[in-house]
Parts: sequence; structure tokens; C-alpha cells
Amino acid sequence: MKGTLKAKYAGWSEKQLLDKAYELGFDFEKYSHSCSQSAVAAMHEMLHIDDAIVRIATSSAGGQAARVTGTCGALIGGTIVLDYFFGRPAEEMSHTGEAQANVASLHDAVGIAGTLFDKFVAEHGTVICPHLQTRLYGRPFFISDEEEMAKFERLGGHANPEKSCCCVVGNTTRWVMELLLAKKAISL
Repeated sequence: MKGTLKAKYAGWSEKQLLDKAYELGFDFEKYSHSCSQSAVAAMHEMLHIDDAIVRIATSSAGGQAARVTGTCGALIGGTIVLDYFFGRPAEEMSHTGEAQANVASLHDAVGIAGTLFDKFVAEHGTVICPHLQTRLYGRPFFISDEEEMAKFERLGGHANPEKSCCCVVGNTTRWVMELLLAKKAISL
């Protein structure tokens, strides 16, 4: 699937697009929260992506539904965007028998998502939300609890420009844009 940049980003250099992707990922997380949804919203701001994709990413935040137990929401959101462009279409799936063609497109999508995964691990050392929080803040926070969320915020959860979940989302959205550009999924 080929995508297009929204008009206000047309003609921008690759560096400008990557920097803007980081900035938008950071700011969506800072002001709207939800790592997964913020990663998708940043890409939605820059690219023509269906609004439903932003809604789909909602409960993937905070290591799965704000439970801070699973995969980082930013990585999930970034993968959702990559799968929007590279994922196997429904018409290539079958409930009656396996065909190499439908499996090949699955493997292509998994490979691209794997590249994002590898970048994420190289930068952050883990993909697990509570482990990321421990690396950033010294401990994980159960962000569904008001007192825990207040402690998280006091330590810079949505404010620290150098070490926060906002930075994690910003990095992820930059890498997603980088992959979209490298794989020529976006028409410049």
C-alpha cells in the first residue's frame, strides 16, 4: 500500500519529516497520554491514515490497557502503523487452506515489524513496559491508580524532555517514519 503525506508536510526533507515524527510522538504522549495511541496519532497527523486506526490503538497503552504488564504501547502503535501499510490484506487470508502467496505477505510484514522491534531493543534494552519504566524511573508504576500516576508524573512521566515515556514514543514514531520512507511506502 502506498501512502501520502498530508499537504502541510509535502516537500519536506527526510530529516524534517523524521524530526517532526519524533516531535509529534513526544507531544501526543505528553498531552494526550496512551503510548500506543500517541504513536499512531503522530503518524495520522502526518499521513493519510484512516481515523479508525487511531481508535484501534487506544487500549494498547501502558503495557496493555494501562496495566503496565505487557509490550510497550509505543512499539505496539508503531507496529500497527507499519501493518497498515505492509500488513497482509484480508483477501490474501484463507480459512480453507494454506497458500504460499498468503503466507509470503505475512512474512514480509513480520520482517518489517521485526526491524522496528530490533531498533527499539537496541535503544531501550527491552520492549516490556514495566522494564522500560524501571530503566527510566527506577521502578514501574500502575498508572491506572491515581496515586501511582501522580508519582509517575512527579518523576517526569510526561514532562522530562530527555528521559520519559514521551521520548520512547518520539523515538518509535521517528523509526516508523524512517521505515516508511526507506521502504517507499510514502509518496514524497
